[in-house]
Amino acid sequence: MSETLVPSTTEAPAKKKRNYRRDKPWDNDPTLDKWKIEEFKPEDNPAGLLEESSFSVLFPQYREKYIKEIWPLVKKELKRFYIVAEIDLTKGSMSVFTTRKTWDPYIIIKARDMIKLLSRSVPFDQAKRVLDDGVNCDVIKLKGITRSKEKFVKRRQRLIGPNGMTLKALQILTNCYILVQGTTVSAVGNFKDLKAVRRVVEDAMRNVHPIYNIKELMIKRELAKKPELAGEDWNRFLPHFKKQSQKRKEKRKKRKEKKEYTPFPPEQQPRKIDLMMESGEYFLTQEQKDQMKTNIKKKAAKEKHEVKAKKKEDVFVPPDEDKLFAERKRKFVTQEQGESLSDLKKKFTSHKKPKVHES
Repeated sequence: MSETLVPSTTEAPAKKKRNYRRDKPWDNDPTLDKWKIEEFKPEDNPAGLLEESSFSVLFPQYREKYIKEIWPLVKKELKRFYIVAEIDLTKGSMSVFTTRKTWDPYIIIKARDMIKLLSRSVPFDQAKRVLDDGVNCDVIKLKGITRSKEKFVKRRQRLIGPNGMTLKALQILTNCYILVQGTTVSAVGNFKDLKAVRRVVEDAMRNVHPIYNIKELMIKRELAKKPELAGEDWNRFLPHFKKQSQKRKEKRKKRKEKKEYTPFPPEQQPRKIDLMMESGEYFLTQEQKDQMKTNIKKKAAKEKHEVKAKKKEDVFVPPDEDKLFAERKRKFVTQEQGESLSDLKKKFTSHKKPKVHES
């Protein structure tokens, strides 16, 4: 008899690691958010930092006056985190240092970002936001993307828009503070939003108009409001723009006429010295050469002066009265008689008779 295969109902054996694992209090707690990042407090690091860290940032001369005015506020803001700030006006630099009382190890990076934003013309009220948790900054360099200065200026202006409207729309959609200054774009906001800002800015400098990315961000903003689309792919809702490049007319290459083949090489051309020796210029002194150049210039200027003088004299030359009288008489006669006989002949001969097709 043929044997029939029966599928086994036994389950796979459990892993040994699970056998000795105890249940944790947060395993079955529905109120606990496992992905929540707890706030870092001084109690979490009572010993402080072991080593001192420091950062320095240079600032341009036109920012010196503003930085001097707001520097007491900068020191006051950093004092909360036990960070020391110093300014050197001779070198044009700002520095931040950690102390033994500093309890947050990452705050020195945040302080460095704040002074970097201040050097890039970001106002203090926006720059100090970087010290908060969940707020980051990004300084995007524009200079290396395009070589031509004219293209760089046009594309940067396209990013700003008329009366700054394009930049304002980008700020509203990304919830970021954006400032275009010189060859950099400074942005302050959430990490995910900063990625969107960088993409729009770099695309704008690569000759992609910001309006396309702004339209995409607007659609994504509306889709995020619908919870039923949270786990779906949004590509079918997003617009897909094709690159339209106008074809340039190709310049026709001039065909070179083929020369007859000769086994002999071409005749050697005379050198510059040989030509000077033939003309006798080679044997002249420097003073004689200068004199010859001045004579050529005087001769050209004299010819030009003669042409201008002749044009001025032609205005005072009286016209030939006989020719003028004959021309006026011919015009007067044609106006009285109307069309002449020769004109009528031309008129009638121009109208040809229509051809009659014989049936």
